[in-house]
Amino acid sequence: MLANRLKILFVISKSRINKKGHSPLYCRITYREKRRQFAVGLFVPLRNWNSKLQKTEPPNEENDFINTQLSLVKSKINQAFLFLQVNEPDFSVDDLYRQYKGERLSKDVRVAECFREHNARIEKLVGKDLKQVTYNKYEESKGHLEDFIWWKYKTRDVPLNKLKYSFIEDYEYYLKTEKNLQQSTINKAIQRFRKVIRYAVAQDYMDKDPFMLYKAKRVKKEVVYLTTQELQKLEQHEFEIPRLAQIRDMFVFCCYTGLGFNEMANLEPEHIVKGFDGNLWIQDSRKKTGKAISVPLLPPAIRIMERYSGDTKILPGITNQKFNAYLKEIADLVGIKKHLTHHIARKTFATTVLLYNDVSMEVVSELLGHSKMQITQEHYGKVVQKKVSEEMRKLSKKIDK
Repeated sequence: MLANRLKILFVISKSRINKKGHSPLYCRITYREKRRQFAVGLFVPLRNWNSKLQKTEPPNEENDFINTQLSLVKSKINQAFLFLQVNEPDFSVDDLYRQYKGERLSKDVRVAECFREHNARIEKLVGKDLKQVTYNKYEESKGHLEDFIWWKYKTRDVPLNKLKYSFIEDYEYYLKTEKNLQQSTINKAIQRFRKVIRYAVAQDYMDKDPFMLYKAKRVKKEVVYLTTQELQKLEQHEFEIPRLAQIRDMFVFCCYTGLGFNEMANLEPEHIVKGFDGNLWIQDSRKKTGKAISVPLLPPAIRIMERYSGDTKILPGITNQKFNAYLKEIADLVGIKKHLTHHIARKTFATTVLLYNDVSMEVVSELLGHSKMQITQEHYGKVVQKKVSEEMRKLSKKIDK
């Protein structure tokens, strides 16, 4: 029973003395063997504080004011404690502090509300530690979650502290069956929701993380890229329409540089520098991760660059949507039975141009600008195995002779 009693203690910080020689006063509340300490906004000289009597001495106008304020703080805490005892039988020391401050209790915070609070917080980081596109993805995920709550519970929001593992399972099911999202997109949406839950736990909005037992379903995605023959076929094809030839050249340029669409679209003369080896290099940064990339220009890329290089941009401007639409038409004309998108150029660079020419995985990771080596291994590990298999097959034929 003693653990359920409330203890209020005022203490001073001897390590934070200001220029006047005054120390800040703190209030320490203890309940159920848990402690919460906060500043009360008052400063006193060290010599004036009587910790045993919990007041400042000697009696004078300034000390009397401080003692009165401390009494008010203690009174407000006791009122908050009595209110919670009557209305909320099961409350924590953090709930007591929130009630004292006039804030909502942790049990009152709701799921979508917490997501909005989290997004409002990270929005201020856009342009500093966060990309605008990342914030937009969090907003999109918040929309998915709000839609799910209405679909499942026919209400706009549900209590955060009632969240269980089953909520996550139902949410994943909804994204798959009602939103018709691919597993990789579902994983990203739930990953963002998981970060919001971690924020909620850090803010003491909830005691347990419902994601503790959750494991995302792994997506086994085949890497689609152009073979050496397909790349040559594309490079050598004569297009009657100049626009298609232009798009082909831009795509091939990325097959030999590995640039993402944004990097390609925003490539400027200042990004082309002469490297330590006397050759031309692309010096830029990945718009997605912010990581610096340094890519040596291979002869096919240089020839295309020289063909189109302008005053401000290296290559002609076009939207990603139109670029991919033209690629579909190009694939039909050339006879490539693959759904061509810009990202296939980047994968072709990693596989056909680099890995199939014995460039190490570490170098591939660096040239692609991946934030982690693990990303490269997960995407292209099977390609390396295929390369090993082909080499072993050649070796077997030599041995059999």
